[in-house]
Amino acid sequence: MKIRIYIWLIFLFLEATLNAQSKKELEEQKKRTLEEIAYVDKIIKETADKKSNSLNDLRILNNRIKLQENVIKELQKEGEIINERIKLNEFAIKLMEDDLKKIIKEYEKAILNTYKIKKGHPLLVYVISAKDFNQGYKRFKYLQQLSKFRRNEAEIIMELKYEIEKIKSRLEEDYNNLRQVKINEENQKEQLYKEIKKKQYLVKDLTKKEKELKQELENKKRIAQRIENEIMKIIEEERRKTRVNEITPEIKLISDNFEDNKGRLPWPVEKGIITSSFGLQKHKELAFVTENNPGVEITSYGPTKVRSVFKGEISKVLTIPGANMAVIIKHGIYYTVYQNLVNIKVKAGERVDTKQEIGEVYWDEGKGGKAILKFMIFKDKIKLDPEQWISRK
Repeated sequence: MKIRIYIWLIFLFLEATLNAQSKKELEEQKKRTLEEIAYVDKIIKETADKKSNSLNDLRILNNRIKLQENVIKELQKEGEIINERIKLNEFAIKLMEDDLKKIIKEYEKAILNTYKIKKGHPLLVYVISAKDFNQGYKRFKYLQQLSKFRRNEAEIIMELKYEIEKIKSRLEEDYNNLRQVKINEENQKEQLYKEIKKKQYLVKDLTKKEKELKQELENKKRIAQRIENEIMKIIEEERRKTRVNEITPEIKLISDNFEDNKGRLPWPVEKGIITSSFGLQKHKELAFVTENNPGVEITSYGPTKVRSVFKGEISKVLTIPGANMAVIIKHGIYYTVYQNLVNIKVKAGERVDTKQEIGEVYWDEGKGGKAILKFMIFKDKIKLDPEQWISRK
């Protein structure tokens, strides 16, 4: 019986440890998500009094809604973990209480047997009244075992009662936590509903600006094409410097190092949210909006420094009419592009280190202070998805 109790105590400890780890991971994830929401809310708040609704505003709001949905999912997972622990603890309590009843019955029998022996004969008389030494010794050992059994059973009863009370206390705490999680979940759902309503109004307003938005997308396409053309020129120029397809050991080393850091490259800005993803993007709410992005757009707020995501050499700094400036950095056969910059800190031919500042994102305080960086990665002439290369926040 005691072995069974210890097995259950070990099982409960392991289960509680695993649940605690899962809960800790969820708490950390929820904390990060809430920090991102706070940052997005700051951008939304600062631009709320500006009447120039744009596609970027819609993307920010979509990002906000997605983060809100993530918080709700994390709360639901937390509720599931607590529910599982409640079920386990309820089952453990039932098992222990059943064991306790059995042990108490056994203990009562032992007490009753001892009482009967004492009533019939004093314990010493019970031993010395044996027919011979051998029987007397057996009676003595029996009394010893009976006494030991009583002590052990008493200890087990106290241990079980203590564990049952401890689990019941934990159970009550879980019930309270579960109620709080449900309240938080409902509050988050209410907030999500408000964000969705905002989005509906914004989509309605943007639908009226179809012609203006189409022109904006055409301008973006023209700028992206110019950058691609510049990249192609740089690559062709590099090829002319060496024999066809020849890669020097230095270039290969830098390229390999860059590639080894896929998924771990730092963000080109310290803080920001991705508001436009790589590749062909068909807008869900605005049927007339389709983009084919050569990179990503990262939206920040206010003065925002831009930094190189990896060590390399500045290939070119160029001015793009209507789109400020762009910096192209070479990392072996890889290239990173940072566009919509001002206050450039570097020049062509200069070597830069990882996280070295290269300029600032252009931002217009009169339009809400949003700073939108266009960030691209190329491998030779192939466009790559930057989200697969930079670290996940």
